[in-house]
Amino acid sequence: MKSRFKAVLISKDGNANKVEDVELTPADLMDGDVTVAVSHSTVNYKDGLVLRGNSPVVRRLPMIPGIDLAGTVEESSHPGFKPGDAVLLNGYGLSETHYGGYAELARVKGDWLVPLPKPFSAAQAMAIGTAGYTAMLAVLALEDAGVTPAKGAVVVTGAAGGVGSVAVAVLAKLGYRVIASTGRTQEEPYLKSLGAAEIIPRTELSGDPKPLAKERWAGAVDSVGSKTLANVLASTSYGGAVAACGLAGGMDLPASVAPFILRGVSLLGIDSVQMPMPRRRQAWERLARDLDAAKLDAMTRTIAFSDLRKAGEEILAGQIRGRVVVEIR
Repeated sequence: MKSRFKAVLISKDGNANKVEDVELTPADLMDGDVTVAVSHSTVNYKDGLVLRGNSPVVRRLPMIPGIDLAGTVEESSHPGFKPGDAVLLNGYGLSETHYGGYAELARVKGDWLVPLPKPFSAAQAMAIGTAGYTAMLAVLALEDAGVTPAKGAVVVTGAAGGVGSVAVAVLAKLGYRVIASTGRTQEEPYLKSLGAAEIIPRTELSGDPKPLAKERWAGAVDSVGSKTLANVLASTSYGGAVAACGLAGGMDLPASVAPFILRGVSLLGIDSVQMPMPRRRQAWERLARDLDAAKLDAMTRTIAFSDLRKAGEEILAGQIRGRVVVEIR
């Protein structure tokens, strides 16, 4: 184990917070029964917020950000893991209350860890990351709600982003007709390469919503929220379902009860942070089966540890397409 390791650290600096690259020792880590040598992480929308240093997501300081990590177990007193095991971790309070993945070492609870699925390398697991894992949770929720390819199309909002890209690729492989909504219509070739059958501009769904609109899709994966989610609900067909997993457009929901009581539409909330382990493992098993590796590679770019904060600003500005992998070591 390294006697010193690099990390990004958010700490108090007078009345403000500072974000800096530092060197720490294993003694600086938080409690846990497994120590992981982190090889890769990723940049999600939530990470972008945290990397600004003033996000309410962070609930204790100092904090190492990064809600995802993948790597190899170095030390373990947990019965489920031994040194040399390849593992990944999404959520469970990383970057909020527990030191996260933007460091070469992480000490965590073994109960939070998922064994790295055999088809994936650590880099591929982080190309998926919380965004892709959340997309798979949304797909599972739609399936549980009875939304099948035979019922009609599925719309994916924020389609060129991380959640959206994985959702488009998985849904298309499963046989759904995917409608991709994006504010970056220049990404049409990219989205169609992932399997989208139709591209619609974000403006179609960002205006003031009506209580009900023409039925256009049987299901949806929404990472935007606010007026977009309200418009998606208004155009969901009878008995359909919408999986809501993001708030890039805002936390409000200016909708009416009409889709729920007149069309029997279901709104499915997707939480990835505290998802119980059986469902978590199911999602990763399905990603191993239902996410095409070539499409995953096509939506991914890799950056150095030193480029983390720049990528954080880019994702908040809507300038990142697909997924970003961070090489930690």
